[in-house]
Amino acid sequence: MNKTILVVVIISAVVFFMVRQMVYKPYMWKKAIQSEAHKLQLGSFIFSKQRGSNGSQSFENKYFVFKVIEINGDYVRLSVIRKLSEKGTFSQGDFSTTSADYKTLKGNITNLLITPIQQEDLYKGDGPRFEMNDYLLQQYPDLKKSRYYYEDIPEETKNKPLPTNAMELNMYFSLVYSKKEIIENQKLSPWIMNNSLKNEPEIADRLSEKIDLIVNK
Repeated sequence: MNKTILVVVIISAVVFFMVRQMVYKPYMWKKAIQSEAHKLQLGSFIFSKQRGSNGSQSFENKYFVFKVIEINGDYVRLSVIRKLSEKGTFSQGDFSTTSADYKTLKGNITNLLITPIQQEDLYKGDGPRFEMNDYLLQQYPDLKKSRYYYEDIPEETKNKPLPTNAMELNMYFSLVYSKKEIIENQKLSPWIMNNSLKNEPEIADRLSEKIDLIVNK
């Protein structure tokens, strides 16, 4: 009798979990992404918890926060929210954040001062890249108040037709994801260049990562 009850409890738990994962969560996502606070748009912040290597043979959770800097048809370009190292204390890794910081950013990212920095400026000035320096402080005074930033691209390069040069195409699809997959399936599915003879862009579903949350100001 006890075994029968146990089996029923286990089956019920499995059914509940499956319904939650396959029905309830997708329903709540589609409901949320239609709201002003959580819909996908320019300037949206996207939170994603991903599984990645820890440098050995095992894996660990890595936490990323992205800013939407361009939407060109189905191409959604993201930039990672990062924090410049203080001058003389370079400590930049793979640009993921800690679990604690990730949780904190979820609650107050719309209140943070986050500076858009042009990519080429991060190579200028004295000291290592991704470290605070006098040049960056002069060009972006807001960094004195907050070291949070994201790499931006010039406005004149956004929403342009795809380049025709193969090398430029590969560079174009850096951190570019499918808008449809974000909205419909809660996934960051990257656009990549197909290595076949066609040399055409394709969505690499095998590289998809789950989205945790989208937040707007």
